[in-house]
Amino acid sequence: MRRWKVLFVLALYGVAAARAEEPAPVAAAAHLKDEGDRASLSFDLSSAVAGRAREIEQPDRIVLDMPEVDFRLPPSAGRVVAPKSDALVKAFRFGLFGPGKARVVIDLARPACVAKVETRKLARASEAARLTLELKACEHTAFAAAAQDHAPAPAAAPEAPAAPPRPGLPVIVLDPGHGGIDGGAFGVEGAVEKTLTFAFAQTLRAKLESTQRYQVVMTRENDQYVSLEDRVTTGRAVNASLFMSIHADTLKEAVAVSGTTVYTCSDRASDAETARIAERENAADREAGEERRAADPGVADILLDLKRRETRANGRRFSHGLVARLSEAGALAHHPERSAGFVVLKAPDFPSVLIELGFLSNPHDVANLKSDEWRDKTAEAMRAAIDGYFAPPAPVAAGTPPKPTP
Repeated sequence: MRRWKVLFVLALYGVAAARAEEPAPVAAAAHLKDEGDRASLSFDLSSAVAGRAREIEQPDRIVLDMPEVDFRLPPSAGRVVAPKSDALVKAFRFGLFGPGKARVVIDLARPACVAKVETRKLARASEAARLTLELKACEHTAFAAAAQDHAPAPAAAPEAPAAPPRPGLPVIVLDPGHGGIDGGAFGVEGAVEKTLTFAFAQTLRAKLESTQRYQVVMTRENDQYVSLEDRVTTGRAVNASLFMSIHADTLKEAVAVSGTTVYTCSDRASDAETARIAERENAADREAGEERRAADPGVADILLDLKRRETRANGRRFSHGLVARLSEAGALAHHPERSAGFVVLKAPDFPSVLIELGFLSNPHDVANLKSDEWRDKTAEAMRAAIDGYFAPPAPVAAGTPPKPTP
């Protein structure tokens, strides 16, 4: 009897383990039907999942949350080409939102409320299912009321990553831009910012770790959404020595523009183009359907003190060295050093830069970003710049008069 019980328990563990290792349901197709007064968005899934939808204001959007789903759809699937004048839906995005969570965000052309969310099987002899979200046109007052009713409870503070296991080494935080439901910029030849930035960050990480001089931390380890605030929280939790946010831009109206640009933090943008880029990058949370979090009043006070000035000065010093190294490795953009109020660069705790590797609207830049050779050469230049930044100052020769104090 005891042996039978042991075998039964082992069998249960085996079933549980098998279920835990089961792949996420696959979304193989999406269907949008927009009739003006009503619209429906459906996803064909390999197995059924339940969804929950709600309204969000500023701007008006619909968010559909569900368990993890493997969206095997082209990024362009959510783009609505030439929508009708009375359409409800402008576009939609999809992807991972967190561990075990997937999200669809629908941008509305005019107010529409959730009418129904349902999942049904597609065939009796198959596990395939279709998840459908139905919308109906409504007045803005009704939309606002629904958004208030469905507003989630305030999110708990993000869990801080573990402290660096090798104290004494400078901690380099690499922040691959975007991820999950937030694809970032889209460009020619199917280029997607979140994919290219992650591939480059992995190359740079390998370069840095091979020196055994640094502790390297990534703000994301896969194709997953991470909020701007959580990216900065990661830097603080590991006591970052340097924070590098990696991105790629797009400029559809000027496809000839190309090259790499390095940005530091400032209260005012250095130029109009930089202000546009900062506005786009700072809207990443909104694009992912993230609720706005209240600003920390303590941070606003800290940003006014000497610590902020020292941190930003160090960021500019690293930026100078980085641009010098990148100029030796390849083409830089026109005016490669710029500044603006990027959210991920505002922490007063550590120097930080945001790097736009290139323009996804430019075929040459896209080819570079997809090239192992270009990534290796550019990452090596960045590694050299980091080495130079952390190198001890050169000794002063005997008899050299001291520099005057400014």
